[in-house]
Amino acid sequence: MSAQIIDGKAIAASLKEELKAQVAALPSPPGLATVLVGDDPASHYYIRSKHRLCGELGIQSLHQQLAANASQEQVEEVVRRLAQDQTIHGILVQLPLPAHVDEERVLALVPLEKDVDGFHPINVGRLAMKGRRPEFVPCTPAGCMRLLERTGIPIKGARAVVVGRSNIVGLPMALLLNHADATVTLVHSRTVHPEAHLREADIVIAAIGKANFIRGEQLKPGCCVIDVGINRTPDGLVGDVDFASARAVAGAITPVPGGVGPMTLVMLMENTLKAAQKSFQVRELQPGGSG
Repeated sequence: MSAQIIDGKAIAASLKEELKAQVAALPSPPGLATVLVGDDPASHYYIRSKHRLCGELGIQSLHQQLAANASQEQVEEVVRRLAQDQTIHGILVQLPLPAHVDEERVLALVPLEKDVDGFHPINVGRLAMKGRRPEFVPCTPAGCMRLLERTGIPIKGARAVVVGRSNIVGLPMALLLNHADATVTLVHSRTVHPEAHLREADIVIAAIGKANFIRGEQLKPGCCVIDVGINRTPDGLVGDVDFASARAVAGAITPVPGGVGPMTLVMLMENTLKAAQKSFQVRELQPGGSG
């Protein structure tokens, strides 16, 4: 068996064309603001990628750079100002923040209607509750779900294992799969015999941050593997899954790079578009609005 390669680049390219047309149909361009505290090279790379894609889609972008030693008050002031700016529809605070900055306090200042990263405590809480809908869903888990859907992978009734329980990927991923009626197991560093859970999984989401952590012999034949991991090694970028051995067992698998990464950026743009659409609808309903 050789698994189907889930081409995240191709799926993202298709979604970009759809988004570009929807952006062009708005009365004015959506606006996305990014906030970066410090000079982490990886964070700068991600920010540049986001602004480059904004340009491709016709989304206006604004970047706010703060020094690594910026105070809590300085970071909060920037976010408050962006929250009041009606030309900004989405605010993204690049994580992680420096240790001296209270991440929860900063994220709580992002209005729900501008929380395009999906990390506001209320959005996360809604995601965890049955029958509730968050304004926005975190971009990487949303991208994983879209890959499954666009590839035609059955989710309802499937046994899904999420490896890793971070606030950014693992936990929201498990919640999204649960909402889609999968039976979900969350495997983490304290799980005893994780391979026992992996061998029963129809869907595996790898998001633990360890190079080649999951191998083909641990997987159920024919399963779908979504590899979120991006690990730098002497041989280049690799995922959390040993691609060669997993491909020989799985039915479908994402490559690294070229799998989940492109989808994360597109989901951010989709969330920004949704935020703008809602903003324009609200303005039209207000006294004196157009329409």
